[in-house]
Amino acid sequence: MDTRTIATQTHGRYLVDVPSTVGPAPLLIGFHGYAEAAEQSLARLSSSDETARWLRVAVQALNRFYQRSTDTVIAGWMTRQDRELAIADNVAYVAAVVDAVSREWPVSNTIVYSGFSQGTSMGLRAAAAATRPVSGVIVVGGDIPPEIPDERLRRCGSMLICRGRADAWYTAEKFSADIDRLRRCGIEPRTVEFDGGHEWNAAVVRAVDEFLADVRR
Repeated sequence: MDTRTIATQTHGRYLVDVPSTVGPAPLLIGFHGYAEAAEQSLARLSSSDETARWLRVAVQALNRFYQRSTDTVIAGWMTRQDRELAIADNVAYVAAVVDAVSREWPVSNTIVYSGFSQGTSMGLRAAAAATRPVSGVIVVGGDIPPEIPDERLRRCGSMLICRGRADAWYTAEKFSADIDRLRRCGIEPRTVEFDGGHEWNAAVVRAVDEFLADVRR
C-alpha cells in the first residue's frame, strides 16, 4: 500500500473582540488547548482591564471534532500523522488570519501571541515564522517545540512562561529546560510558578496583565 498526501483548501474559524479605545490597537492572538474551541481562548484573552485595550483574536484549530459527552464542537491543532505538513498548514493559516485582521481593523505594530496547553506550541511556531515583528509570546502550561531553530526563537521578542506547580503535563523539568534554552538563545523570560495545576487561573491573569502593559509601553 502506498500513502500519498495532497494539498487542499479548507476554512478556519477565528473570533475577534474589538477594544472600545479609539485608534490603532495592539494585537493579541490566542491559541486554545486540546479539545477546546476559540470561545475558551477568547475568554482567557478578555479576562482583565489590560487585555480590553487590545484587539483580541482567538484562532480555532483546523482539526474539529465532537466532544462525545456534550456534542459540543471542539478542536485540536494536530496529531502525529503528517505532523510536518500540519505544522506548515497551521502556520500559513495563522499568518492569513493576522493579515485579514490587520486589513479589517486598525492595529498598531505591537503583536503578542498567547497559547495555553497544546496551543502554546502553535503560538510559538506562528510567532517564530511571522513576517511581521513580534513583540512577545505568552506561554501557559505548554513547552517550547524542539524543532523551532534557535535563530527563529530569538524573533519571538519578550516571553512570559507560566506553570502550575501541580501540573503533571508541563512538568518542573520541562519548565526548567525551556528557561535554560531561552537563556542560551539570549532571551531572559519572565517566569511564573503558581499554586495550581494545568490551568489559566487568577495568578496567570495578573502575570499576563503586567506583561502586556509593559509590552504596550
